[in-house]
Formats: sequence, structure tokens, C-alpha cells
Amino acid sequence: MALPDSGPDSYRAEPTAEGSTRPGRSGARIPRVVSTPTRRGGPGPQPPVEPLRRTRRERKARRKEQIRRRRTVFGRHPKSTVALVILLALTPVWISAGSAATNQALGNTVGARLTEWVRDHGGGGVVTWAENTWYTWHAPPKGGKPAKGAIPAPVKGTTTTQPAGPTHLPLPAAIVPFVATPTAGEGQWHPIGRTVDGVPAMYAAYLRPNAVNTSLVTGVAWMDTTLLSTTLYEGSSIPGTGQAWANMAPISGAALDTLDAAFNSGFRMQDSQGGFYANGVTAVPLVAGRASLVINADGTPDIGAWGTDVVMSPSVVAVRQNLDLIVNNGQPVAGLDANDNHRWGNTLGGRVQVWRSGLGVTANGALVFVGGSGLSIVDLANVLSRAGAVRAMEMDINTAWVNFFSYSAAPGQPASALNGTRLTSDESNWPGRYFSPSSRDFITVSTRAPAVNTGPRPTARSTARSTTRSTAR
Repeated sequence: MALPDSGPDSYRAEPTAEGSTRPGRSGARIPRVVSTPTRRGGPGPQPPVEPLRRTRRERKARRKEQIRRRRTVFGRHPKSTVALVILLALTPVWISAGSAATNQALGNTVGARLTEWVRDHGGGGVVTWAENTWYTWHAPPKGGKPAKGAIPAPVKGTTTTQPAGPTHLPLPAAIVPFVATPTAGEGQWHPIGRTVDGVPAMYAAYLRPNAVNTSLVTGVAWMDTTLLSTTLYEGSSIPGTGQAWANMAPISGAALDTLDAAFNSGFRMQDSQGGFYANGVTAVPLVAGRASLVINADGTPDIGAWGTDVVMSPSVVAVRQNLDLIVNNGQPVAGLDANDNHRWGNTLGGRVQVWRSGLGVTANGALVFVGGSGLSIVDLANVLSRAGAVRAMEMDINTAWVNFFSYSAAPGQPASALNGTRLTSDESNWPGRYFSPSSRDFITVSTRAPAVNTGPRPTARSTARSTTRSTAR
């Protein structure tokens, strides 16, 4: 079939794209293809049809195939490679943390040890967050009654004549409770620890720290410094200045034969806002005005503001500072604020009712230790004041660091975890804590060689002993 207008002798001028014409070729047999112009505003060309989307299984299989075809082992296992690189890069961290977790000097539990490790490696903020979370979920309950046995049964005593024996301080009056209806025996003193020629050198009392959190019980220990000698033991990291100290944990040797009690000291030096002095060495410069425990060469302690109440002298063998006084002239100092967590323990992220401890001195020189859970700084000062302290300071805080252990070994026999007792049954540590290395400093009281009286004298010291404490050992 012949194409129209395409005879052998035909000649046609073809239009060009510019609208002009060009001569056609004679004898061409190629048909013309004319595109249909798109009208402006009309429908345009149809979009290309997209290929069907692969299923998730197909995409996963394709990805695996692509990884399988890679040439290197690392390329074929990218996730494992990244994990291995991270693991190797952090190897020093794992080794350091693992060593800390097994280092008894850093604490009595793995949690306490790792907490110390995190703090020492710039993780104070993490610890603060963790502590804040813990105390948020474990806030002290309001109301309620103390656990059974937390406050011992009352002592039935009479005023008698004390036979000739070692010179000792008179026992203070019972502590006035803070609650309107006290539990039987609340605030009364009970003998604890060793005796010196039959005379108890320490007493304990138990009471609620305020009238709101009435299920909590705070422990108070009273120590007769005429019968007891005080010693400051340095820790491996407190003061942490590298000196070789004469007294460091573990307590051992002959010191165990006279040990009557051991208890916690103050904050870490970077948090204490004070200094540390022992045996002629100033490990951390002493700060004027800071609350200070001062120990003389004969083991006699005193507490006061540095530079005013207590000063340096040739007889001073140890000074441990921690924050400011919380009791002065027998009263809580003005301006104590239970919500001021920066001044009285900023490691707790704003939580004010936590485990706290404090140490005070009475007018006749006895030491008074207070420790317990759910205490604000105001509660702590109030209890110290009612226990007879004329000057007192806050010591360490937090569950892992508040502890007081008394030892009831027979005269001349060594103190041990078996004859040790916690001041309060809910303390987290055990009486053998200071018989192993310790990162933190601590304080001990030990029986002195007794000074004998020349004759009998009247005393109000009770002739009866308290019922056995139900504290855990």
C-alpha cells in the first residue's frame, strides 16, 4: 500500500520546529511522526507508575544479602564491631569499677563502694540524682508507732552509794521526749559497751526526733571521757593526701583489747568546708570558724568553733573539721534551716530528712553521739541539745556512712564483730566494719587505765541494767 502523497516523483516541503520549511527528500519512505501538543491548562502527561514497595521481610533479606557480600569481617558484622570497639575503649573503666566494687576500704557494700568510685571519677551529679530518687520514694512516714523493741523497756533503778572505784562523770538526766505521749522508756539511759572496774563507760538512749515522724527512732550515745580515750583514725582516701598515718584501719592488735566504741567521722574533705590535722601534719588547712573536733594527747576531746572555742596548742594531736556548729551555748544555732541542703549536705539533691549523725560535748566534757534515719538538720540539733551538748557539729550523712558500734567484751578481751552491737537496729553497716580497711576516717573511744577513788560517794547512777537490746549484730 502506497503512502499518501509519497509518490516516486513527489516533492514536499516539511515544516521545521521554528515554523520554516525545508525541502523534503525525493524517494524517502519514512512516515512522519507528529506529536500532539499539550494545551495550556489542560491535562498533562501521566506520572510514571511507581514500582511496588517491598515488604519488610524483603527489605530485611536484601539488607542481609548486601552485608553478606561485603569483603571484610567488620563490614559483615557492623553492630558487633561497634560494640567491640566501645567495650575495648572502656576497658580501663571496667577494670577500675570492678576493682572498686571489691575494695572493702571503699565501703561495706558493693553499692557503697561503687558510689564512692562514681563520686571520685566526676559522677557526683549522677549520685545526687540517684540519692534524690531514692529519698523521694522513701520519704519518712508521718505518724505511726516505733517498731517493737526500737525503744528498750524502762529501767527500774534506785539511788545508791557507789563503792570505791574509778573516777567517772555523773550520768545526765533522762532526755525529755519530743512527743506528747512518750513510749515507756523513751529518753532513758541504758548501759552499753564495756565496763571499767564495774562502772559503765557508755550509755544509750532512744527517742522520736520530732512530733511528726513518730515511727522513727533516733539513737543517742553518751561517753564518759574520764573513763574513755578518744582517737581519730585516718582513712585511705580521707584526708587522701598520701601521708603514712599512725592510726589507720583496720583496728588491730592491743587497740582491740580496750576498744569500747567506733563511729563515723565527717564529710569527705572537698565537701566538709574544713581542714584535717593529725600528729603534727596538716593534711588539709584548718579553716577559722569551722566546727572542729579537737583531740589532745591524753585522748581528751573537745568540740567548738576553730579559733575561738578551740585553738591549736602543743597538746593537740588531731583536729577534724566539718561545716559549722549546729549547737552552741546549749541551744541550736540561730538560722538553722531544714531546707538548706547546700549548707548541711548538698549531696542529697534537696532531700532534708535523711540518715544523719552529729557529735557534741557536754559542759563536763562527755561526748554525745546522735544518729538515725529521717533526720533534718533541725532535728539533729534539737536532739543533741536535749541530750546535754553545749556545742555540737554535724558529722556524716546518708545510709551507708552513719554508724555507731559498741563492744561489750570482757575486760582485757578483744573487741570483735561478735561482741559488737549497732546503736540502732536499722543501721546498714555491721560491727566489724572498722576491722577491715576503710577509705573514710572514723573515731574510736577506748577504756583508760582507771583512776581509783579514795572512798565511797553517793551517786544517782542506776544499779539496774537495761534489758538486752534487740539490735542486730
